[in-house]
Amino acid sequence: MTDPACQLYLITPPVIDDLEAFAGQLEAALDAGPVAALQIRLKPADDATITAAVKRLAPIAQGRGVAVILNDRPDLASALGCDGVHVGQTDASVASARRVMGKTAMIGATCHDSRHLGMEAAEAGADYVAFGAFYPTGTKETTHRPEPEILTIWQETMEVPSVAIGGITVENAAPLVAAGADFLAVSAGVWAYPAGPAEAVRRFSRVLNGKA
Repeated sequence: MTDPACQLYLITPPVIDDLEAFAGQLEAALDAGPVAALQIRLKPADDATITAAVKRLAPIAQGRGVAVILNDRPDLASALGCDGVHVGQTDASVASARRVMGKTAMIGATCHDSRHLGMEAAEAGADYVAFGAFYPTGTKETTHRPEPEILTIWQETMEVPSVAIGGITVENAAPLVAAGADFLAVSAGVWAYPAGPAEAVRRFSRVLNGKA
């Protein structure tokens, strides 16, 4: 079976109260269907908390061929052996993240609802750009609400992959897939899914393969 044109990109909850319990959920989720990447995004959190999470969760993901991306912190991402880092508009620049992480690391950038920001990130060497939030989300405060058309235009004009983010669920994901997103970044849509994270991944897999 070939990989779907659009792939699943998981993001941890912003707060993990029980790391061991979450590690079990992560294992079940990753075993339930294809996942391209896991972003460890803990906010607010001190370095010790982030370090503990990466050391516990990264082997689970990397052992299954899933790239581990740390949010915001190129320094910790490099020190802890993450595969890459994701930076926002108010965080480290793509160029500075690349200097810290090296040539082979995966660098992603938040671009909100702006193709201009996306092109700047791409020119700076980003490996992917993230647009959103496409839907209301409780994971983080958002002020930008792009239309799915931005994904279509981006796919038609740029080679750097796009990630759709923000309030994405099994129920509302299909239009973003159809619009041309290369990845769907999902947090609560998996971890808070009523039937459990593993079932959410199974259902997302069907959506991404056009079988939903």
